[in-house]
Amino acid sequence: MAGNPRNGRRYRTLCEQQRALRLPCWLCGHDIRYDITGPDAGKHPWAFTLDHLIPLSRGGDLLDPANARSAHRRCNSARGNRTTTRPLERSSRRW
Repeated sequence: MAGNPRNGRRYRTLCEQQRALRLPCWLCGHDIRYDITGPDAGKHPWAFTLDHLIPLSRGGDLLDPANARSAHRRCNSARGNRTTTRPLERSSRRW
């Protein structure tokens, strides 16, 4: 039985390659905090995560560089497995 592919060398290499591009978040367009690494990155909303254009649950390829996108952890989580990329909704109340 194979281990988790997200812990594999090919996935880590893809993450490193995507991180090295230093692109802004593909979902919101804002800069990503690439300086946040290690255990803190898993908790910080503005840290880098590898997102997939076609979500894995919808048949996207985990290891295809053409499917890889740079995203904030917050934006990636908010998008979930939707295929649309509408901007994140921010508070717009007018008091």
